[in-house]
Amino acid sequence: MEKITRDTLEKLLLARHLNNPYSKLANMPKPDSFKDIKKATTRVKLAIQNKEQITIVGDYDVDGVVSTTIMVDFFRKINYPVNYIIPNRFKHGYGLSPKIVDEIDEGLVITVDNGISAYEASLLLEKKNIDLIITDHHTVGEKIPHALAIINTKQKDCTFPFKEICGAQIAWYFCAAIKKELELDISMTQFMDILCIAIVADIMPMTSLNYTMVKYGLQMFKKSNRPALVQLKESLSKQIYTSDDIGFFIAPKLNSAGRLEDASIALEFLLSKDNFSAQNNLDYLNELNESRKTIQNHITTAAMNSINKNDKVIVVWNENWHEGVIGIVASKLCHAFKRPAFVFCVGDNGIAKGSARANSNINLHTMISSTSDLLLGFGGHKNAAGMALKAENLEEFSRNLNKFLETSDEALYINAKTIGELNVQSVDMDFLNLIEQHEPYGQENLKPIFTITDANIIKKELFGREKNHLKLHLESDGFYYEAIMFGETKVDGSVISLIVSLNKNEFRGRCTTQFLIQEIL
Repeated sequence: MEKITRDTLEKLLLARHLNNPYSKLANMPKPDSFKDIKKATTRVKLAIQNKEQITIVGDYDVDGVVSTTIMVDFFRKINYPVNYIIPNRFKHGYGLSPKIVDEIDEGLVITVDNGISAYEASLLLEKKNIDLIITDHHTVGEKIPHALAIINTKQKDCTFPFKEICGAQIAWYFCAAIKKELELDISMTQFMDILCIAIVADIMPMTSLNYTMVKYGLQMFKKSNRPALVQLKESLSKQIYTSDDIGFFIAPKLNSAGRLEDASIALEFLLSKDNFSAQNNLDYLNELNESRKTIQNHITTAAMNSINKNDKVIVVWNENWHEGVIGIVASKLCHAFKRPAFVFCVGDNGIAKGSARANSNINLHTMISSTSDLLLGFGGHKNAAGMALKAENLEEFSRNLNKFLETSDEALYINAKTIGELNVQSVDMDFLNLIEQHEPYGQENLKPIFTITDANIIKKELFGREKNHLKLHLESDGFYYEAIMFGETKVDGSVISLIVSLNKNEFRGRCTTQFLIQEIL
């Protein structure tokens, strides 16, 4: 089989977006096709005319924080003050809850990135004679909240042509519709510098409309004078920004606020009006993110020590684990052990709250549904889920999940899909520039990864403060190169086959090619 060279790679990457109907911003679908959007914009116009209090209710993840930022920033730009609430994970729970409703006494409520499951809260707002507009992208359940308008692509009778968009995109489209309703002279592209952050962070499929919005958004990010982004760019210190910069650098910082303290810290950072306050807010987020890493590493180590390695499903729990980071720990365990992972923190009330992660071949919703009689509630997606149950039922829950997979023909793990065997001698700056030119990458449009077969190991060494990362000096067909793997310290034998991605390593003004080991075959 022909090995992948620069020319082969270019053909493969160009083919991915040949039939994108939204390849230009001018071709993007208009807001009119959202169900209820006209009803919602008419109500907002009336609220502004009557000088009513408008309250935006967001969510504590990156998508929810960015959604809220876009809405608040939009209303600031049209000089209409709004109230805004980001729920606290530990005090309020998720989204528009009855506890949030207790804080609202009048006016109009608009949810962003939540609300489609807020049935009880919607009834309480109705009793208070407060109108509710829901903008959300999550799956619509059996109980539909009582709302004046629901803007959600997942509704069966919503005719918006691209369904898989995040909460911030729906909030952005809603603002565009309000602009049209009020006949305002305001450019909606100015919000795309932060909109792209939400699309990447919420792991939306990076195809079609999403691909175009993020591609343009990353260009806007580079030019942005928004104080928060100016500070982020200074700390990144790069010429070109990619989806990986958002996924691995920016999103964890923004998420750390909601995980450990309060997501309003991240919101205030994005809404910073000057560089001084933006820098102060970023310093705080950096501190929280470092704390998050420490807590996460402690829990991951403890969890790994308590795993039964014979089980098909990892289920671990502890009374002292932090609720805000168990999702990341589940992801780490899933990746390390190549099987579904469930991580629970047990509260003083005897209730265990959990997060689960699985690879793309496992449907968590189907797995969890098989033993849902033990649960107090659960929700999520195919590969990520959250749930709660009585701690006394954890052992039985674990047994049931393992029994389910023992009788299932679903594979626990599938090797990452590569685009072919790499011609390592082709890898130079031109090769890396080509990969960069086809950014952004993400779900359903993965960054290219390659197979390298039977490379000779010349030398092995450990690096990092704790010597817990591996560097291999390799030779293939007379070509010598280095490959690194994070979190790995042991490799046996003198010949190795790998799955790798390729990166530019920018250090002290010098740029070199970097082979990153994704898997050892």
